[in-house]
Amino acid sequence: MDSNKHKDIGEWVDERMSALAPEDSWQPDAAAGLARFRGVRPANNWAGKALIWAAATVVVIVVFMSALPSPKVLAHKCLECSVAVWQSLAAPYATQTILPESDRKAAPDFQLTGADGKVVRLSELKGKVVLLNFWATWCLGCQVEIPWFIEFQNRYASEGLVVIGLSMDDDGWKSVRPWIKEKNVNYPIVISEPEVAKQYALETMPLTVLIDRQGRIATTHSGIVNKAETENNIDALLKGHK
Repeated sequence: MDSNKHKDIGEWVDERMSALAPEDSWQPDAAAGLARFRGVRPANNWAGKALIWAAATVVVIVVFMSALPSPKVLAHKCLECSVAVWQSLAAPYATQTILPESDRKAAPDFQLTGADGKVVRLSELKGKVVLLNFWATWCLGCQVEIPWFIEFQNRYASEGLVVIGLSMDDDGWKSVRPWIKEKNVNYPIVISEPEVAKQYALETMPLTVLIDRQGRIATTHSGIVNKAETENNIDALLKGHK
């Protein structure tokens, strides 16, 4: 997967799907996938267990896909989602250290419209601690984190925390609006633009950025965050200890 480090997941998948002709009749083979997986899975350790869960998730998606139309389109989305899962699992235990104030850079500003029609502008949130989360409805790692961010917004909003979700869904509000209603998301959600994602060096999802009260980036984490560490960092930034 080294060749994918500097490419968008969708672009990487496009390259590997290009060999399939539009008229190809593709059918998933979950049994073959499981057999191959059993031959390469690691020994009993935490990485092996994570691999097992990831593989099981992908198999469920593939089996579900077999009953749906447009298999090639769905295969593309499955592969895209699977790559995101692997990349998320690679970093969930990385330490999320807050940068010293002297090393923090100003967070790129943006102005995007939320689901409620209100404009969200980052520069207007100076004085708050901001948690930015780049996510998508199809990103499995994102589904793990978002309930935590809902908790953080409930717990720390009165102290000055603002969580903002930047969706990377290709079809925008068509997927996002019903999803956030179903999940009772209690913080602003906007549809991100390619330029915003580029400014924050988005390569994999989820991507979470903590911004201090002065509008500077204090931490950036690619992959599923460590909930306890993230909460500790939020608390420290709110109290001005770091």
